[in-house]
Amino acid sequence: QSYGCYLAEELNDLKHKALYIKFAKTLPRALLEKALSSVKDAQVKMKVALFMWKLLQLGAWEKK
Repeated sequence: QSYGCYLAEELNDLKHKALYIKFAKTLPRALLEKALSSVKDAQVKMKVALFMWKLLQLGAWEKK
């Protein structure tokens, strides 16, 4: 649960904290850390969108 809160703070998206807590419970920590590290230094407005895209690219969910 605390890692989910950490993700929400790092992505500046406290509004969706419950989503990140769910990710922390269901997805491997290594996958989340890899996605976060690739987004952390990015100079974009929507870090959340980039984070979700990176999770998809890393295979967090099945592509349709």
